Amino acid sequence: MAEHIPLTLPEQPRLAQNILHFARALRRAGLPVGPGRVVDAVRAVEAAGFTDRMDFYWTLHACFVSRPEQRVVFAQVFRLYWRDPRYLEHMMSMMLPAIRGVQEEKLAQSAERRAAQALLGDRMPDLPASEQEEEATKIEVDASFTVSREERLKTLDFEQMSLEEIAEAKRMLARLELPVPPLPTRRGKPSAQGRRLDWRRTMRGAMRQGGEIRALAHLQPREKWPNLVVLCDISGSMSQYSRMVLHFLHAVANRRGAGWARVHAFTFGTRLTNITRHLATRDVDAALRAAGAEAQDWEGGTRIGQCLHAFNRDWSRRVMGQGAMVLLITDGLDRDDAGLLEREMQRLHLSSRRLIWLNPLLRWDGFAPKAAGIRAMLPHVDSFRAGHNIASLEELATVISSARDSGDKSRLMALMRAS
Repeated sequence: MAEHIPLTLPEQPRLAQNILHFARALRRAGLPVGPGRVVDAVRAVEAAGFTDRMDFYWTLHACFVSRPEQRVVFAQVFRLYWRDPRYLEHMMSMMLPAIRGVQEEKLAQSAERRAAQALLGDRMPDLPASEQEEEATKIEVDASFTVSREERLKTLDFEQMSLEEIAEAKRMLARLELPVPPLPTRRGKPSAQGRRLDWRRTMRGAMRQGGEIRALAHLQPREKWPNLVVLCDISGSMSQYSRMVLHFLHAVANRRGAGWARVHAFTFGTRLTNITRHLATRDVDAALRAAGAEAQDWEGGTRIGQCLHAFNRDWSRRVMGQGAMVLLITDGLDRDDAGLLEREMQRLHLSSRRLIWLNPLLRWDGFAPKAAGIRAMLPHVDSFRAGHNIASLEELATVISSARDSGDKSRLMALMRAS
């Protein structure tokens, strides 16, 4: 990696200033670089010299990189900042293409887009005239002086977001929390005011008192944290929503103290793919790139029944313990056998403590359960809610904490019975 990086250094009087700008780019890219590390880097370069590109690279690497997942980001920022005299044009070309699915972006290195955005800062490439007019029209229609930009982003559909809005939405999703209350178990632990009597401890104490019971010992239920199992549809109609949901799940899986025993994530389109180990990667770009490389059916067709059958057969007993809650993200548009889909949904529902279905089609006011797949799945979920913007993901915390929340299920079941 480093041996292929030719070095083009500025003049020596400006070296410290350029190292400072390089450190700022690393900080914008997500590395915890403070003033102390910048001073250490300048002193280290002075001591080691900067005539050899290998020595210069590894000197800065030793000063700025403290975790394994930071190496790729550092390498990309270093390559763009110190090597290519036309790095700005290169970064502009990386920012211009439209957002695509993870499978199409896997050809680029995982940290290239972050490095480009870090070095570009707030400068965005100019759009063509037609796109500028379209953006101006959108701003004129959507402008509101009564809510903040952040509040507007929360209610904006993921598919309607621009590049800048998607980047801001991802930062907001990384800050979201998904707390869950612990579950009581049959096992107990000593308590001064528990509801259950601990006869064993009571009799043991009586033996020490000459056989006389002078105090009653009590127990209270032990608590355990449930698993979160996520089944995410990555077919063509769901790709943009799934990408944003996976950003959110990556933050949940890597946040300590969130309450979940473990987060298990699966993607499905035409086949089921387990991406749990990829979400454990701390770098979100590397995690989604690895997930996209393994899930070969991004933006393809949908076979929900077959994929749920594969999950129930191969994974249900492994991940559905500990009172697992299941989060199903799909639009429910499936042309396979509706009977198979209904049987597998029923089995999934019986295996889970709660089954919550997020469907982006609920963003339409006139949504009705007319599709065969939706009609087969709807009776076997506990809660049916929209999943098309940040606000809908924020509401998940309330849904998970409330066992009685059914969302729009009751209304839509009434429509099904009426039809």
